Amino acid sequence: MDFHLLELFVRSATFELDNREIYRTARPYCVYLNGRLVMSNRTENVFSLYHLLPGTGYTVLLESGGEQRECVFRTPDESILLDVRRFGAVGDGVTPSTAAVQAAVLSCPAGGTVYFPRGIFLTGPLFLKSGITLYLEEGAVLLGETDREKYPLLPGVTLSANENDEYYLGTWEGNPLTSYASLLTGIEVNNVNITGQGTIDANAQNGDWWVQAKVKRGAWRPRVLFLCRCCNIRVQGVTFRNSYAWTIHPYFSKQIRLLDSSILNYELSPNTDGIDPESCEDVQIIGVRISVGDDCIAIKSGKRFMGEKQKMPSAGIIVRNCLLERGHGGVVIGSEVSAGVQDVRVSQCLLNNTDRGMRIKTRRGRGSSCILDNILFENVHMDGVLTPFVINMFYFCDPDGHSKYVWEKSPMPVSDETPRVGRLLCRDVTCVNCSVAGAFFYGLPEMPIACVELENILISFRPDAQKGFPAMMDQIEMTEKMGLFACNVKQLRLKRVKIEGYEGRRLITDAVEQLDEEE
Repeated sequence: MDFHLLELFVRSATFELDNREIYRTARPYCVYLNGRLVMSNRTENVFSLYHLLPGTGYTVLLESGGEQRECVFRTPDESILLDVRRFGAVGDGVTPSTAAVQAAVLSCPAGGTVYFPRGIFLTGPLFLKSGITLYLEEGAVLLGETDREKYPLLPGVTLSANENDEYYLGTWEGNPLTSYASLLTGIEVNNVNITGQGTIDANAQNGDWWVQAKVKRGAWRPRVLFLCRCCNIRVQGVTFRNSYAWTIHPYFSKQIRLLDSSILNYELSPNTDGIDPESCEDVQIIGVRISVGDDCIAIKSGKRFMGEKQKMPSAGIIVRNCLLERGHGGVVIGSEVSAGVQDVRVSQCLLNNTDRGMRIKTRRGRGSSCILDNILFENVHMDGVLTPFVINMFYFCDPDGHSKYVWEKSPMPVSDETPRVGRLLCRDVTCVNCSVAGAFFYGLPEMPIACVELENILISFRPDAQKGFPAMMDQIEMTEKMGLFACNVKQLRLKRVKIEGYEGRRLITDAVEQLDEEE
């Protein structure tokens, strides 16, 4: 059983098994650190080691079924370790510690670590600094203040001194709008690590953040972690809970690594997406468990204003060995994607009880730069996903979402308002206990989906399937056990696609220019 060192930190390290198994391996394994047993009967494909010392050599041995593999590494040096308690932070869950923790962060030199011991540290928004590590010990909790008056504002748009350029900070659902600062906010910071076995709990359920969630009150809701124009940010091990809105939101950022962490929000909490990279490049989400009240992972690139102004698509996104549970969508592209999304690869992921699995959503008005292309979804297992595969180019979002302009099924003129969906490839995917539809692909009549390829796909329906809408769009009917639906698709390629337990026709196609099917 081979494995490799995925990411190395000053006091921790993350590893990944080299296999094609989905999220877990069938062969349990044990892990030894310098000859000492530290894990037994482990099955997850990704694991992490903690309590390491800086500047120290280690040997990790993985043993399974009599086979052994070894990895030798040395942790980086650390300039200093600063305990937040020495700055006045009190871990009793009652005493406000915002100023003390912020002082520790600002005092930490490059290469240093801000250390959170076991305890509950009540805090308002904190601002990150380049070149440092936050290390949360097991049992350490950063607990968000419930009073929104303690959250500074991030202005959406500020005119620069030359009265021409603009400076963007606050953002809400793809537009530059004033929002509250997040519990952890990074503005143009680089080389930051957030690691450990602790918890970052926004505590939103005990405030008024979910009351009239779609109404702006003071400013738009914050995130738990917001990264604005940042580079080389790594998150490892930490659990994020009870978010105000989207949980982790990298924004116009590069080289983001989210590893072996958990994101847990209440099932009915509004807009509490797990991870939403927006206009980001080189993002890796590996070994993460997400169970939230909205989309688990949603890849975005802004609405029309930011998409055309900044012209930065999201590109180079890797999602691997993740457990995605209960959200509206497992891995979603959209709907705020006016600058486009390219080169997304999802593999070895387990999706349980999400409404949709692989989900692309856009609409007229996103613009001609909204090009969604080269999306690969492979070696994935879904269980209890209502509709595993969805492309919806009539998504009814925004104030005009239910207007005729959005829902009209007759061709409209192609213009600079027209989005495009290129190639989607799904292969080696098993979907069991589905309910609503196996696949639902609905392109625009004036701009059909370019190419959908399904290869080595098994879809089966649960006997007691309930009716539902396969996509969030107007003028469609509720369905149950519908096989594969495709409308306005240039090329539909099906290779070894098996659908079991469907009702009615296996394939329902309309305006599909080329259909190639191979048993």
